[in-house]
Amino acid sequence: MAAWDLSVSVEELGPDAPPLKISVTSDLHIGGVILKVVEKSQIKQDWSDHALWWEQKQQWLLKPSWTLDKCGIHADARLCLTPQHKPLRLLLPSGVTLRLRACFSSPVFRCVTGLCKLLNIRRPEELSLLWPVEEKKKKKDKDVEEELYDITRAPLPSSIIPKLANGMPAFFAETPETEAVYKMLAVSQPAPAPETIAKLYRSTNITEKAHINSRWLDSSRSLLQQGVKENDKLLLRFKYYTFHDISPQADAVRLTQLYEQARWAILLEEIECTEEEMMVFAALQYHIGKVSLTEQFVASCPAMDDLDSALQCLEVKMEGESSADDMLVSSMIYTQPKRLTLKGYKQYWFTFKDTTISYFKSKEESCKEPIQQMNLKGCEVAPDVSVAGQKFCIRLLIPGPEGMNEVYLRCEHEQQYSRWMAACRLASKGKTLADSSFSSEVQSIQSFLAMQKTTPSTNAAQTDESINTHSLVSPRYQKKYKPKQLTPRILEAYQNVAQLSLTDAIQKFLQIWQALPDFGLSYIVVRFKGCRKDEVLGIANNRLIRIDLSVGDVVKTWRYNTMRQWNVNWDIKQVAIEFDGNVNIAFSCVTADCKIVHEYIGGYIFMSTRSREQSNTLNEELFHKLTGGHEAL
Repeated sequence: MAAWDLSVSVEELGPDAPPLKISVTSDLHIGGVILKVVEKSQIKQDWSDHALWWEQKQQWLLKPSWTLDKCGIHADARLCLTPQHKPLRLLLPSGVTLRLRACFSSPVFRCVTGLCKLLNIRRPEELSLLWPVEEKKKKKDKDVEEELYDITRAPLPSSIIPKLANGMPAFFAETPETEAVYKMLAVSQPAPAPETIAKLYRSTNITEKAHINSRWLDSSRSLLQQGVKENDKLLLRFKYYTFHDISPQADAVRLTQLYEQARWAILLEEIECTEEEMMVFAALQYHIGKVSLTEQFVASCPAMDDLDSALQCLEVKMEGESSADDMLVSSMIYTQPKRLTLKGYKQYWFTFKDTTISYFKSKEESCKEPIQQMNLKGCEVAPDVSVAGQKFCIRLLIPGPEGMNEVYLRCEHEQQYSRWMAACRLASKGKTLADSSFSSEVQSIQSFLAMQKTTPSTNAAQTDESINTHSLVSPRYQKKYKPKQLTPRILEAYQNVAQLSLTDAIQKFLQIWQALPDFGLSYIVVRFKGCRKDEVLGIANNRLIRIDLSVGDVVKTWRYNTMRQWNVNWDIKQVAIEFDGNVNIAFSCVTADCKIVHEYIGGYIFMSTRSREQSNTLNEELFHKLTGGHEAL
């Protein structure tokens, strides 16, 4: 075969150095090319992490046995010999920025797995990387140097990382500085100054929230393929809101970072909550801040099976007592409410049997045929409560052939609400009132209601050290109340949580966050086929929601378990989904690439395939089959 010259630039020689020219033949393999380049460079160092990057095609040449001919490389190709692991600035949910080595050659999914392994965060499939919001600098703003914690000396994520008995990766224990960095990851940090919080990006409407989701990186392509350069800044965030197999003993960093992401979502008003809920959130933050200074993160219970048991007040199964099979309570109902209209309630007599609610005109007619029956299996249950206003409502989204039907139940008092709410939650999981966990579910709900009660506190509590209300409540309540009005209210709520351990307080915070109506919704602005106006698609862990952009009403809901198939037409950038009952929808994405929607849907379906039996193995191939684009196939 005829020999020809191939130009290869070497990163170690500097950006201004001319490319090295080596004589090759088309049957020379990639490994041989690297060997020739290394010999010609005359640099003696460890080259094991280096690989060839093909600039014109924007792809890595990672198969050393492939020949130049097989790769399609000719004399006009511009190749670069560069390290696969490069420094990256990584901003964590807690606001800590680390400088570490990340893999620029493997798909982002595997890169995140490596980063999480390095930081001792289990379940890396729940997280991903996204670009930060571009900061608009004003002329008067001085360049403040970002506080950066350098851990580039840590072992490469692809290698085996030994751990100490407490789960901390061994390299963090090498110096007092690195040990302090790990403590910052595993323990909640004090809130920054109000001026710093004021500068943080805050989305003011649903369209701005949708724009945030356009910044996620593609999980099936590498960092370098997506334009990420050495020392660029990326955010590491929880992307999929299905937190599997949480164990406080093994998940110190994971739980702390999850708490920080939830906390900032509330403070920056990314998710809405009521005034009472905000005071409870503020009290829990205040308590966690105080306890974090003295208490170490320890497990508060021996084992937790799944998200429900972890975050629903550590629900304990009791073999002994079980409640009655029937529950008859009068209540009021309202169906299909709109966000901008008043809810009109009518009083009916309700019965709850197995997983079904039936309602009648009156108690006397309960022996006849019911007006309607609603099976709650697979439904969504959310609280709509104001303890101060004596409002105890249950919001139900019940699956129907045309999507989800929204129903509100209004209970007369706290005790009735606790029992009905517990029954609805169990029924949504396919459990009946006879289930042994019913009484513990009731107690969990009652303890949460107790937190929202404002009890007259002692003078000692009122004169507690001045608390920084700006770091505990969202801007809406800072404008509505003065600090001297907020402080006593937060301290009143604090009396109800002051006895909780650090672990229990964080889990209680996450439990209340997960009970918020808009929890776990990721928004994308789309245009449905046949429509002339833009609408919003809300993507949750088990359903898709169509939202009217102008008024914010939920128009339709489709559940994943009724989905038969979904396709993406990559040429016209359109997503088409088919559901049971010959229901077909199609839409194009306005604020994000359709790959992001495709990845969200496939990712959530992938999350639902996980089980405790295979808790330590991650089926990366299945993830890419469900989320990859046409190039993955």
